[in-house]
Amino acid sequence: MTPTLLPTGRPAIETLEMQRIVKRFPGVLACDYVDFDISRGEVHALLGENGAGKSTLMKILYGLYHPDGGEIRLNGAPVTIHSPTDAINLGIGMIHQHFMLVDTLTVTENVALGLSSSRGPLLDLDRVEARIRELSETYGLQVDPKAPVWTLAVGQRQRVEIVKALYRGAALLILDEPTAVLTPQEVDDLFVTLNQMKRDGHSLIFITHKLHEVINISDRITVLREGKGVGTVPNQGISRAQLARMMVGRDVLLERKRMPLQPGDVRLWLHNVSATGVTGQEALHNVSLEVHAGEILGVAGVSGNGQRELAEVVAGLRPVTSGRLEMDAQPMTNWNPGARTAAGLAYIPEERMHDGVIREFTVAENLILQDHSRTPFSRNTFLNFKQIAEHSWEMVRNFRVKTPDIETPTKSLSGGNIQKLILARELFRTPKVLVAAQPTRGVDIGAMEYIHQRLLDQRAQGTATLLISEDLDEVFALADRIAVLYEGRIMGVVDRANTNAEELGLMMAGVHPDTA
Repeated sequence: MTPTLLPTGRPAIETLEMQRIVKRFPGVLACDYVDFDISRGEVHALLGENGAGKSTLMKILYGLYHPDGGEIRLNGAPVTIHSPTDAINLGIGMIHQHFMLVDTLTVTENVALGLSSSRGPLLDLDRVEARIRELSETYGLQVDPKAPVWTLAVGQRQRVEIVKALYRGAALLILDEPTAVLTPQEVDDLFVTLNQMKRDGHSLIFITHKLHEVINISDRITVLREGKGVGTVPNQGISRAQLARMMVGRDVLLERKRMPLQPGDVRLWLHNVSATGVTGQEALHNVSLEVHAGEILGVAGVSGNGQRELAEVVAGLRPVTSGRLEMDAQPMTNWNPGARTAAGLAYIPEERMHDGVIREFTVAENLILQDHSRTPFSRNTFLNFKQIAEHSWEMVRNFRVKTPDIETPTKSLSGGNIQKLILARELFRTPKVLVAAQPTRGVDIGAMEYIHQRLLDQRAQGTATLLISEDLDEVFALADRIAVLYEGRIMGVVDRANTNAEELGLMMAGVHPDTA
C-alpha cells in the first residue's frame, strides 16, 4: 500500500497506538495502564484536570519520559522512543505550552537551531528561509522568517513553533494547552491552521482544559482522571456538561447564578492614571475607573494592552507617572504594597509562580507569607509553629487545596492547587478590595468552578473586585460592569446585562460601537 504523502513530502502516520502505558513517579502513579490511539487526518483531544496524566502521557510519546510499562505501535509496528530525536525521526512533533524559542534570534535562526547544515560547516539560512516561506504559504501561517522572535506577539510565536515542527517533518503534532495564552482572535487563526493540517492528513493531539474548544475542533475525545483512562467518545452530540462530568467524576456547575446586589460606596478609585511598561513606553494612559463595594468590575482586552500594568499599579508594584488612586476615600497613590495590604487590599497576580508564591517554600510558608511577623503566627520575633500548622491545615481544608502535607514544597502542586493556595492566603484577611488578574488562567474546570464561586462569595460579602481577564466567558459570567482596555486606554465601561460579545469585540479592537 502506497503511503499518503503530506504537503511537506513526509509520509502521513496512518495509526499510532499507546497500549497500557504505565508511568510512576515517587509516590504517584501518573499513568495507570492508559490506552490512546489516533489515525491519519484526525484531531484527538485529550482532556483531564491538572494532574490527570495528560502531559505525562504525551511526554512519553515525545520521548521526554520513559514508560515503566506498555507499548507504542506506529502503523502497526512496535517502536521505542528514547528521546525527542527519536520522536522527530518517527514524524512526531510537540508544541509545548511554554514556547521553546530564543528571543534574540530570528525566526529562521530558531528553526535552523540544532539542525545540521546541508553545506557542511557553512550555514544555509537562505535555504531554511525559503522553506519557511513555502511552509507558511502552504498552511496559511503568515510567518516572517527575518523577524527577531522578541518582536513577535504570542500568537505569532506559536506559529513559529508549528513551522519548526513541520520543517522537521512532523506528521503527528502534539499541542499541549495551545490556546492557554492566546486571544480569541488568535485561537480562531490557530483553528484555521489546524483544520488545514487535518485536511492534508496530519494527525493532531489536542491537550486542553477548554470544553468549548474541544467540541469545536476535535473528532474524538479521550478523558483521563487521576492517571486512568475514563473513556474515549466521538465528538457527536456530546455536551460540555457530559465532558465535565467525565473529567471531575461529578456534575459541574458550568454557569453560576448571580444574586442581584445593590452596590455600595466606591471602594477603589483611579483618576487619570498613567504608567509606563517594562520597555519605558507608556502602558496606561489616563485610566479612570471606580469599583463599588459588592461589585465585580471586569476588565476585558486583548493580551498586551495594559492589563498587567493596571493590576500592578493598583497592587503598588508599579509606580504611576501621573494620576491618583484612592481606597475607601483614602489617597494611596504613593503607598507601598505592604501599606495597601494592611489597608485591606488583596492581590491575585497573573503570574502565580513568579509573583504569587515562592516555589521552594512549603505550602504552610506560602500561606503565611504576608502575615508571618504578626500574631498569632509570631511571638517576640519567634514563629509559632503550632499556630502556623493549625492555620495552614484549616486553609487547606476550607479552600480544597490538594496537597500531601502542609510541608510539601509548593512547586510540587498542580497549577489549580497553587491558585487555590493564593486565593486562601489573600481571602483569609477578608479584603475590602480584591484585584484578581487572570485568576483561572491554565487551571482545570474543577478549580475554575471553585474559584468563580469564591469570587462571587466575596462579592456577596461586600468586597470590591477588579477582575482582569482575557477570557470573555469568564468576564460575562462574573462581572457586573465591564471596562474594555485598548492600548492602555479605557474604551468604555458598560453594564454586563446590556452588552454582548460583538460590542466588546469592537472595543477590544479599538473601535467604539457608536462610531462603527
